Amino acid sequence: MAVGNFFALDIGTTAVRVVQLAHNGNTWSLARYGYAPVSVQVATSDSPDDRRKLGDIIVTAVGQSGIHTRDVVIGLPSNRTFVSVVDVPKMSDSELRSTMKYQIEQYIPTAVDESKVDYAVLGQSFHDQSKLEMLLASVPNSYSESRLELIESLGFNVIAAEPDSIAMTRSLLPDGLADARLLIDMGDVSTDVVVTYADAPRLVRSIPFGMSSLVKAAASNLNVADSQAYQFIMKFGLSPDRLEGQVVKAVSSTIDNFVAELTKSIKFFETRYNNIPVGNVLLSGYGASIPVLDSYIAKGTNLTATAGNPWQKVHVSSADGQKLAPIANQFSVVLGLAQKKGVE
Repeated sequence: MAVGNFFALDIGTTAVRVVQLAHNGNTWSLARYGYAPVSVQVATSDSPDDRRKLGDIIVTAVGQSGIHTRDVVIGLPSNRTFVSVVDVPKMSDSELRSTMKYQIEQYIPTAVDESKVDYAVLGQSFHDQSKLEMLLASVPNSYSESRLELIESLGFNVIAAEPDSIAMTRSLLPDGLADARLLIDMGDVSTDVVVTYADAPRLVRSIPFGMSSLVKAAASNLNVADSQAYQFIMKFGLSPDRLEGQVVKAVSSTIDNFVAELTKSIKFFETRYNNIPVGNVLLSGYGASIPVLDSYIAKGTNLTATAGNPWQKVHVSSADGQKLAPIANQFSVVLGLAQKKGVE
């Protein structure tokens, strides 16, 4: 296998992750990886001091990985990007390119001239044969330029950027599924939700709910420190049989609101796509790490919910597998970025 000419960089709210894969066709193996914790304050701040700290953490993660290439594909957080599936009139590729600016200005929340925009035609619309279905993504120039400036100031060359929600779909979704899937990647402050069908994203959302939401609810209702609440959630999860069910009682109203949003997403998808059913739910990030959360979501959505495997297409040595085991669920975005084709 040849080692890829680029590496992937995921700047999360609690950690920086880098991955370089070796590949041969659709077969991948883990060549190098790095992981460095980061505080939410540093990860989300725009202050010069915090940007310097973040730069140091990125350099640390790359340094410990042994990655030598300077070319990098980066993820863009969902709270900074807009991703949607829209219908546009049928036209040729050349016509679409020439009229794209006018086609999309009605859909994105920022001015076209002040945004970086990309799109991919998914095929014929499922409910209007005179239209094409298109995946549309945009990010404000102010943010993308600031992020590129930070990465390139460290000596790296950004060759592509992609929304986290699209990247994680690439690693979590098994190949060749006949039905729809609901993918959930829970982070610290938000959760990326993507409904896929025919191997493509069809509904993309970011819900302002994450591990910090559960910690806040548990800390308040159990009258404990945030650190203690975090430990309770990760150890006992949502089990009614652990710690006399106190943890699940403390967070139930908060998580019920989240499950209600998932149900809305499922209904919206099934309405738009002529009642194509969602087969099951795949969980990633904290969603795959919190005990019994899968059962809780399964009950609330009436779907089977299981932990997704972002490593399913990547061969990992037994030694690396043991080291990665505690954090393996957090790599869906960076693995998806590393599997991005057509950027070399």
